[in-house]
Amino acid sequence: MSIQWLLLRAPGFAALPEEDRAAIFNFTFLWSLFEAQIMGAFARADLICAKVDEWREAGTLHADEYDAELGYFRQRYFANGDFTHHFLHLKLRPADQPALVRSVIDGSNSDPRDRLLTLLLIVWRFRNNLFHGEKWTYRLQDQLQNFAHANAVLMRLLEQHGQLAE
Repeated sequence: MSIQWLLLRAPGFAALPEEDRAAIFNFTFLWSLFEAQIMGAFARADLICAKVDEWREAGTLHADEYDAELGYFRQRYFANGDFTHHFLHLKLRPADQPALVRSVIDGSNSDPRDRLLTLLLIVWRFRNNLFHGEKWTYRLQDQLQNFAHANAVLMRLLEQHGQLAE
């Protein structure tokens, strides 16, 4: 019933392909599971940073396993020697470490800890921009690849660090 309501009333929702809607719905559940199992039911940029530092200290960072996702975001947010208009739409706040994110996205910083942290901060911004309504300003258009890559990051982190059922 609620999907029908959204299809009839939410601006642009009916125009989204089913695959886009599925990726966004999946993201909401994956984020919730990530926040519950990995972030102790409370996420913030500084706590995400602390979690990544914890993984680095424990030797469980595995940053290279996220190269495909990082490559996608680098291509989306940095082209022809400059940041794209998409980068501005992340709406990074001071707590989101914008200088660090910029350095990883432009390729000047290849530290494994910073690469994984950047991915998580991008996923964090997707979460905030979706849940606080920013993504509705452009009717959720052209978000399939963003959420597909964000979902891949969350699933891999949950497999590595979550308490999942076998």
